[in-house]
This record gives sequence, structure tokens and C-alpha cells, in this order.
Amino acid sequence: MRAGPHPLLPLLRSRVQGDLLALLYLHPDRDYSLTEAAAIIGASVKAVHTEASRLIAGGFVSDSRRGNVHLLRAVSRPLTDLLAVTYGPLPVLTDLLADVEGVAHAFIYGSWAARYLGEVGPVPGDLDVLVVGTIDPDDLDEIAQVAQDRLGRPVDIRRIRPAAWASPDPADPFLASVRERPLVQLRVPSKSVPA
Repeated sequence: MRAGPHPLLPLLRSRVQGDLLALLYLHPDRDYSLTEAAAIIGASVKAVHTEASRLIAGGFVSDSRRGNVHLLRAVSRPLTDLLAVTYGPLPVLTDLLADVEGVAHAFIYGSWAARYLGEVGPVPGDLDVLVVGTIDPDDLDEIAQVAQDRLGRPVDIRRIRPAAWASPDPADPFLASVRERPLVQLRVPSKSVPA
């Protein structure tokens, strides 16, 4: 049974389609193979191939071949802005946090995470990010500003120490709320971070 449109951007047919479009359109100068795109967005190669075929047929994505490798690339600017607001937080924040020392894990929480995971509700007005690690909060403020400029919406990044994440204080209402609501983990390489 096919799922209906995704609540984050109902004009798209699936979350895989939204994630693939965001990857391509937010990196417009880059080609991605089907296998590479599937690994980055956490989907099967078959699902990416199916969505890519539809997007190519619709003129939203161009394709080329380099030997046996099937490559994909974005083709239109207006869709970039729409995708930046809806599916853009994943690739933008992953890029910004990928090589930063002191980041063990990173998550998007709040209304954007809820919509991304299928919970129906109003369009999120901001983006809430939780970083588990020892990174300096001033560095996170700079990253939040860059993300806000790219995504066109307020971005708030909170940091907690790894020990607090591993053994949360039951009296901490913030952590209790974050842990019981939808969380979307960013695919950020975990750095060795002291507690």
C-alpha cells in the first residue's frame, strides 16, 4: 500500500523524493551517483532509482553517464528555495557539522522533526537542533547563523554534554521533552569527544 504525500511538503510524493531533491538542489554544482545519493539520504538504491526516474522524466533532474555510473544533477533554481525551507535542514546542517571537532551526535527536534517523520501539523517556522558534545557554544552560534542564512528561517542550536545525554537527569524537563518527541539524527561522523 502506497503512503500518501509527506506532511513536510505535501506536493512531493515521498520522503525519499524530498531528501533526494534536497541533496541535489542544495548542491547544484555537483553530480551524485545513485549509490552515493542512496547512502547519503539513507534510502535504498532501488527507491532512489525510482524517484530519480520520475524526476528526470518531469525535467526536475538531469542525468548523465560516466562509464557504468548513472549521475544525477539539479536543473532549476526556484525549486532550490522551496527545498531549502522544507527538506534542506538535513543536508545543510550535516554539511555544517560534518567536520567540526567536539560533536558526538546531532539531532533536529521540535516541529520540523515531527513533520519530517510524518506528524501532521502547521509548517514549522523555525528549526531546533541539539548537539551532543563539547563544542564551544559560540561556535554553534556561528553555525546556526550560517544555517539560518542558507535556510531562510531561524535556527536554534543547543548543546548538551555527552554524559548528560547518556544518563539524563529525570528532573530535566528539556531533555525529557526532547527524548519523548520526534528526533531526526543528522548523519554527522561522530568525533571522539570527552564527557
